[in-house]
Amino acid sequence: MTGSIELSGLRLANPLMLASGTWGFGETLPGEVLRAAGALVTKGISLYPREGNPPPRLAETPCGLLNSIGLENPGLEAFKARILPRLLKIGPPVMVNILGEDEEEFLRLAEGLSGTGVAGLEVNISCPNVRRGGMAFAYDPEGVRRLVGRLREVWPGFLSVKLSPIGPIFEVAQAAEEAGAGALTCANTYPALVVQKTPRGPRFHQGGLSGPAIKPLTLRLVYELARRVKIPLIASGGILSGRDAQDYLLAGAQAFQVGTATLLDPEAPLRILSELDELSRAD
Repeated sequence: MTGSIELSGLRLANPLMLASGTWGFGETLPGEVLRAAGALVTKGISLYPREGNPPPRLAETPCGLLNSIGLENPGLEAFKARILPRLLKIGPPVMVNILGEDEEEFLRLAEGLSGTGVAGLEVNISCPNVRRGGMAFAYDPEGVRRLVGRLREVWPGFLSVKLSPIGPIFEVAQAAEEAGAGALTCANTYPALVVQKTPRGPRFHQGGLSGPAIKPLTLRLVYELARRVKIPLIASGGILSGRDAQDYLLAGAQAFQVGTATLLDPEAPLRILSELDELSRAD
């Protein structure tokens, strides 16, 4: 299970990917961790720079982590000039997570990344579509069908659609597949709330929940999706061990992403790969 794999033409040395938004741009992770990954999925890149949300941006929960980063990133041009060249030298294929406020921004991002050496795109459809009154793409199967179809006109390479864990998930997944997506990443974080007591009264922190708390939920989504679509599934949600990864692979995923685990232990991907290899040999 830890050998090389192929996802719709994209070859990886192993099925472990570093998940978007959890490893920055590699500044703080050991080099051996970056080089060991099957693929590096960048944090979300928008057409223009985004400052993100004011702190606090993180809150611990039982068995999980709530984040509200606000999609902070330097924007496409700064990413291409200052960051991407360094990432491409590390070794594993680089996938860029892209986010836009409408179809045109997604298309401009795909066009801007063409010919740069990027191995693939991961399309963040959890973004609100400002042209459709702010409704997230992930709630609109026909909107996703149209978006993926238009992206396919300008981006012939590997393309994965990162699903939201809420909304009409199966209809959206099937629409993405029919429009030409090469894979589906399942799934983004779950909307959640943390209450903090303060002398001035309660403070409410909203954000996306990740970590082991969401694994059974996302595992079920992967299991169901594997029976509804034919394109590869990339699992993402609460993987802290080789056994967690193996569960997703047994449920129907072809690859998996490690995210929150790297925040707890920067060398977690190395351990997860080693544990998965031991489990594979024991079977």
